[in-house]
Amino acid sequence: MLIVRSTALFLLAALLEIGGAWLVWQGVRGGDSAQGRGWAWIGAGIVALGLYGFVATLQPDAHFGRILAAYGGVFVAGSLAWGMVADGYRPDRYDVAGALICLAGVAVIMYAPRGR
Repeated sequence: MLIVRSTALFLLAALLEIGGAWLVWQGVRGGDSAQGRGWAWIGAGIVALGLYGFVATLQPDAHFGRILAAYGGVFVAGSLAWGMVADGYRPDRYDVAGALICLAGVAVIMYAPRGR
């Protein structure tokens, strides 16, 4: 059950951080105008990024460095998935291989038995 909760928190954190960064990107650079979609998008992105920071604190492990290191792997894979859904990005086999390696790293960092 602990792994399920931790995985759900990683997925929520990825949604908030990647989504927040995407909203800021769209606010500054997206849309039809050269000036982006505006401050409302940027503001929504900032709120999402702040919520990401809070969600990361809910992980059951108490070690900040471990959580952020593992989340890095989730971020890599999640960013590729976000790009596919939101921007039509098509990852190649090296993108997919790299993301799978990162997710394997997440599993080792977070869920390897440590004799506790």
